[in-house]
Amino acid sequence: MKRESLLRHLVKNRLLVLMSLPAIVFFIVFSYLPIAGLVIAFKQYNYRDGIFGSPWAGIDNFQFFFISGKAWLVTSNTFLYNLAFIIINNLLEIVLAVALVEISSNWLRKVMQSMLFLPYFVSWVTVGLLFFGFANFDSGIVNSLLQTFGAEPIDIYNTPGYWPIMIVLVSAWKAVGYGMIYYMAAIMGVDPEIYEAAEIDGANIFRKIWHLTIPYLIPTVVILLLLAVGNIFRGDFGLFYQLVQNNGVLFDKTDVIDTFVFRSLLMTREEGMAAAAGFYQSVLCFVTIMMANFAVKKYNKDYSLF
Repeated sequence: MKRESLLRHLVKNRLLVLMSLPAIVFFIVFSYLPIAGLVIAFKQYNYRDGIFGSPWAGIDNFQFFFISGKAWLVTSNTFLYNLAFIIINNLLEIVLAVALVEISSNWLRKVMQSMLFLPYFVSWVTVGLLFFGFANFDSGIVNSLLQTFGAEPIDIYNTPGYWPIMIVLVSAWKAVGYGMIYYMAAIMGVDPEIYEAAEIDGANIFRKIWHLTIPYLIPTVVILLLLAVGNIFRGDFGLFYQLVQNNGVLFDKTDVIDTFVFRSLLMTREEGMAAAAGFYQSVLCFVTIMMANFAVKKYNKDYSLF
């Protein structure tokens, strides 16, 4: 009976099923089928025998990753950078979304929104080149301005201490305009009559934002934070690799799991170690999002993912 009712339901909603089919196929091909490749993490992979024919290696690939001496460094870097991205980017996105919604001029709002949204479409390769032109020691914009005012130039590419701030700023510049759209959509969904009633009661703009807009944004904030926490141990490869390239002086401050694995794979050709590091990342992300979802569920079940 259940099978017949499910079949009848699918036939009845066949147009919706067909509309969702591309997304279903996408996730099956690119998310579920590759799961079988995790077996490489436990094998001494070679091209002749293939994924399933290669000899078993047990946990040797994981040991290789941890005895390299970089496991804790790249894990902590990945976590701390993503934590900074989550906090700073979301705060900026909320502030900018609220500010843009409060702009009375539609023309000005569209211009500002387009200017903030544009960096999201710039590739990381282009961003890396722009940043090099900005921070280059010999002819960069920063040092040219410093020399114009008689100050000493700064060797940014050989000073690791500058890079945590630089990376966070570049991430915010590129991502905030896109993330702001979610919060603007949530604000637009608020009934205008609520704001009109608040104005009649004498509430100024700041009171309306604090007592009306922010509470309505909380569910959106929680969901976006949960989704971001699920990838807190995954570094943005384009960001970290294109800005830093292969500058070994900066690795201690900028290396994340993704860039470390990429360089290790190029130098050693150890596919098993790369797969082990990816498996290690996935486990950390899974545990993190489960803990975050559990905490949110304890606070308010309506805000949790499941």
